[in-house]
Amino acid sequence: MIPKFIIANGALVRVLIHTDVTKYLYFKAVDGSFVYNKGKVHKVPATDMEALKSPLMGIFEKRRARKFFIYVQDYDENDPKTHEGMDLTRVTTRELIAKYGLDDNTIDFIGHALALHRDDRYLNEPALDTVKRMKLYAESIARFQGGSPYIYPLYGLGELPQAFARLSAVYGGTYMLNKPECKVEFDEEGKVVGVTSEGETAKCKKVVCDPSYLPNKVRKVGRVARAIAIMSHPIPNTNDSHSVQVILPQKQLGRRSDMYLFCCSYSHNVAPKGKFIAFVSTEAETDHPQTELKPGIDLLGPVDEIFYDIYDRYEPVNEPSLDNCFISTSYDATTHFESTVTDVLNMYTMITGKVLDLSVDLSAASAAEE
Repeated sequence: MIPKFIIANGALVRVLIHTDVTKYLYFKAVDGSFVYNKGKVHKVPATDMEALKSPLMGIFEKRRARKFFIYVQDYDENDPKTHEGMDLTRVTTRELIAKYGLDDNTIDFIGHALALHRDDRYLNEPALDTVKRMKLYAESIARFQGGSPYIYPLYGLGELPQAFARLSAVYGGTYMLNKPECKVEFDEEGKVVGVTSEGETAKCKKVVCDPSYLPNKVRKVGRVARAIAIMSHPIPNTNDSHSVQVILPQKQLGRRSDMYLFCCSYSHNVAPKGKFIAFVSTEAETDHPQTELKPGIDLLGPVDEIFYDIYDRYEPVNEPSLDNCFISTSYDATTHFESTVTDVLNMYTMITGKVLDLSVDLSAASAAEE
């Protein structure tokens, strides 16, 4: 129940292709990507032509934004002619945007809905990362000619572990599913030696797990507030999209963190015919999720049922070289997998000592139009 879309040209798709697990998965493009601005929901413009049509900006701002989008589209890290005299490893995002004279509203949707930054720290960091993120967004949209840069597995995210289980079986892996009360076992030196459940111990040299298995080796770093709504209609003002993401930037809400709205439906085979499932999530700043999530819930229209949840986020504090325990960080509030994949790739490097080569043929993963 952690709802996240997958960026079509992003790191997770590259990982899935690299592992050859895509032969067990079927994806479908996500219909829409929107941003909340001044109380309304708008399609996120990703190219210079979309910027000219977007109601997010006035006529003069559109021209300035178009020039900025053209710069980003044409930018090639290896071709200095496209840099216009700027070294984006030194120039901050704030300085780059200032060159084009963009106003705060435009900066808001570019940074949070296009580059998918979670807060405003990126403005004082080198601009290269933001430009790469914007290019990834535009390239991902172009890939499936859809209304968003995202794809999602038919039948939902449960297909991902299932596909890896099938691939693991091909290579002789063993799965022990639904085991209660797993206890990680250590030797006298504090190194992991196995995992015990129901009196049986599976011996191992390394353990990879989430924070819930080793609560004494993690620390709390935040909380996520979440609402889950069951509806009988698409989210209003999203062009009747059957699958959609809406990002509500922090400044628009007077908050310290963004809010995310995720909606999927029977078109991805995750709900009965005519039903839609929406999630509203954000980094919790109070103990009242219903009040905090209200701006996102107000966008949903009438709901059949709604449930609220708040959970703690953890990150590891252990030293894997001493105990051979490799612990992931908890899922954050975002509605895409980019931050999660970064964590997984870092764990892969810690475990193997190698950096995973993600230069793959992206055409190996396709998404159905219908």
